[in-house]
Amino acid sequence: MNVAETHVAVNGHDCRVWRAGSGPRVGFLAGFGGLPKWHPFLDTLAGHFEVVAPSIPGFPGATGHHDFDTHTDWILAIRDLHDGAGLLGGSGGAALVGSGPGAAMAADIAAFWPEKVSRLALISPWGLFDEADPMGDPWARHKPALAGFLCADPQRWNDLVATPADADPVEWPIVQARALEASARIFWPLGNTGVAKRLGRIACPTLLLRGDADRVIPASYMNAFADGVAGEARIEAVAGAGHLAELDQPDAVAAAIGDFLAAG
Repeated sequence: MNVAETHVAVNGHDCRVWRAGSGPRVGFLAGFGGLPKWHPFLDTLAGHFEVVAPSIPGFPGATGHHDFDTHTDWILAIRDLHDGAGLLGGSGGAALVGSGPGAAMAADIAAFWPEKVSRLALISPWGLFDEADPMGDPWARHKPALAGFLCADPQRWNDLVATPADADPVEWPIVQARALEASARIFWPLGNTGVAKRLGRIACPTLLLRGDADRVIPASYMNAFADGVAGEARIEAVAGAGHLAELDQPDAVAAAIGDFLAAG
């Protein structure tokens, strides 16, 4: 797949934007660890859509995460990132897809600016917290255990974060550590962004996907999202997938999202 790269300035810092495919435009915000490399899920989705994948500040391909002190700071930065990537300027609203922390940010874009989002597909979204049923803590896992915590097939995570042939082997671990730090600045320690108070502002149709072996987001959180949004919502389980379902089952997740987006 031919992937084009541009950059958007957010608070004076460059954030990478990857684009591939043709057709209706779809924005994608990556899950835990960001998007260190293009992967098969995006290839499959780009077979039917123009996929635009901007990097959240601090995630691979972007810097500037130290500039944000509050959740409002983060939401405004993500709004600027989407605007710069050309995702929110069209008539009728944008189709947004997100995974994990990226899904939480996409949900808040839809909550703060409901007229800007036409359809929303969320893969195991973060942002909620239930003391009786807390989300799993990826920051509490030692590096060797993290792959199996995030994916049903640990090799999927290992392949995603492996040092590319053209990368600086000294810099690459720093890139990975920065991504974990950035997600922690937004969500640690409880993953709670207060989005539960804003779900009723999400007016667009919403698809919620969760791997049936997800060890991070409890199934009850998916029900809370579906019950809370104002628009039509449905939940689908992804067989044979962990938290990063788009890594474990790229074709199945892309097909489910593609069908949902095409229905709009």
